[in-house]
Amino acid sequence: MTSRNKLGIVVIGRNEGERLKACLAKLPNGPTTVYVDSGSHDGSLEFARGHGVDTISLTSDKPFTAARGRNAGIYRLLERHPGLEFIQTVDGDCLIDDHWLEKGVAALEAHPTAGVVFGSLREVNPDGSLYNYLCDRSWNAPIGEAESCGGIAMHRVAAIRPAGGFDERLIAGEESDLCLKIRKDGWSVLSIDAEMGLHDAAILEFGQWRCRMRRTGYAYAEHVARNGKASLPGWKRQVLRFSFWGLALPLFIMIAAFALFFANRSLLWLAAPLSLYPLQFFRIWMRERRKSRYAIRIALLTVYEKFAELAGAIQFLTRSITRKRSKIIEYK
Repeated sequence: MTSRNKLGIVVIGRNEGERLKACLAKLPNGPTTVYVDSGSHDGSLEFARGHGVDTISLTSDKPFTAARGRNAGIYRLLERHPGLEFIQTVDGDCLIDDHWLEKGVAALEAHPTAGVVFGSLREVNPDGSLYNYLCDRSWNAPIGEAESCGGIAMHRVAAIRPAGGFDERLIAGEESDLCLKIRKDGWSVLSIDAEMGLHDAAILEFGQWRCRMRRTGYAYAEHVARNGKASLPGWKRQVLRFSFWGLALPLFIMIAAFALFFANRSLLWLAAPLSLYPLQFFRIWMRERRKSRYAIRIALLTVYEKFAELAGAIQFLTRSITRKRSKIIEYK
């Protein structure tokens, strides 16, 4: 069996339009490529069918999630091609590098304990907006073993099948959840020195970025709530950060303000805790000013994003308490 015959490809999308067309044009359109559509109304499904790709249209009786889409594609591939050893998952807004598939397969073959491999991902238009620029910086991990990966990665079937694939109940963070499960089974997650592809976040407005950060906070909170002490260390740190800056510190300031007011004491005592925010802004600005022309705006967004992430965490907690079905948080 050749390397290409060992590999299946799952593309997921929802109203990606021209981005999906560009994505599919970069991939082999044989029987081992599947496109899974989550309720698009822009002709994506029809285009994929016309492109010669096997397609799946998810029904609306259950919430649309990236995890559900990826699982549907994986199950279809393994049902029809049980000899597949590796599965590449791709989001419909990505362009896979011409050499990545071969490099990914070679890496998995060379590292038999690796359950997942991924390479560097870049934004199509990092200069299109500050938000695209921030996405471009966030995609890549240091070379070597990693805690987790994103949705664009190559998976070993022998690792993800026993883990049950992606958890379809998760509206975000399903990739890290799967990485945690396969690492518990003794597999590793490997970042390799190879170009994996281009991503088109298409985040041009503050509202889109804020929605993305809210989804991120939702994912962090759900991951830690589900896994407790076994959570990924990096995700636990993120929860602690937005809990401190977005909740604990503001709550302390408000309680202190009431206490000082009723004790008829000077509110100037609040200067110390309040100064932590400008000090944090200044620290981030100093770190960024030699690296980016966006230094001031990055510092402002980094301080603010903790509140957006907290809003996502509160949304998760509210839905957990009320037991309402979670819906995907879309930012484009």
